[in-house]
Amino acid sequence: MSGLKRTTEKNLMVFSGGAHPELADEVAELLETELVPTEARTFANGELYVRYAESVRGCDAFVIQSHTTPINEWIMEHLIMVDALKRASAKRITVVMPFWGYSRQDKKHRGREPISARLMADLFKTAGADRIITVDLHADQLQGFFDGPVDHLMALPLLATHIREKYGDQSLAVVSPDAGRIKVAEKWANALGGVPLAFIHKTRRNDVANEVVANRVVGDVTGRICVLTDDMIDTGGTIVKAAEALVADGAAGVVIAATHAILSEPAVDRLKNSSATEIVITNTLPVPAEKQFDKLTTLSIAPLVARAIREVFEDGSVTSMFDGQA
Repeated sequence: MSGLKRTTEKNLMVFSGGAHPELADEVAELLETELVPTEARTFANGELYVRYAESVRGCDAFVIQSHTTPINEWIMEHLIMVDALKRASAKRITVVMPFWGYSRQDKKHRGREPISARLMADLFKTAGADRIITVDLHADQLQGFFDGPVDHLMALPLLATHIREKYGDQSLAVVSPDAGRIKVAEKWANALGGVPLAFIHKTRRNDVANEVVANRVVGDVTGRICVLTDDMIDTGGTIVKAAEALVADGAAGVVIAATHAILSEPAVDRLKNSSATEIVITNTLPVPAEKQFDKLTTLSIAPLVARAIREVFEDGSVTSMFDGQA
């Protein structure tokens, strides 16, 4: 037995799909490594193909992919990448999805509807994922959909730091876009030093996507810069109407802060022409040049993701990154 050589050294390897390579490159650089070269192509009939250019046997694999437009294509590539790693004998596979695709379909509103967010979790588990790292889930319950550890990262400290540094000397209020996100807004209010809290009472049509019928401000926002927070901006209809309601109710100004900038049409035009003075987002999703505009401020989520990957790789505590609030 003395002649046998054993090694316990772990091997961290980072992989990226084609959806948002800039974010993956930044994460890899912060981890002082390089992305594993990957051959990816599309066959004539639209089928995707992935192959890694070097051995991944026994590695601790982290597969980064942002679920952005065209979302179904990038999710499928993500799944195929995980399957390739499993069949190539990676020791542990962590799916890094800064934005969890289909996360809004987390429950049934009416009969005969799917719960697609749960299906997503099942698909990645079947593909071979052992763990998921994600940022600002639409609903906390999604953590229970995956049969394995889910590290739920929060962009609030990053966004709140920007707000404090730029607007901290002014009279602020935090506004939730609806009553269902009051708990998140309370964390925001505490992060900004215990500022007042308000919310928008809204009526949403279940039979028409992305359509709000009415807004009413609940709380005193008069003379204050309102920080209107949400997890995502899709078409921008909800958040822009909320900003208009705040200004009409006497707010001195509105700053919109959101983690995921989906920015489906006509979001950019709506935000450009809105009463908000600044829209602060993170780069969990890519924002192409044609969707950039003067009011938009983008903060990088890469340091947060890189630190979470490091904690997972070293068997540390991701929860400790948020002072026990995870």
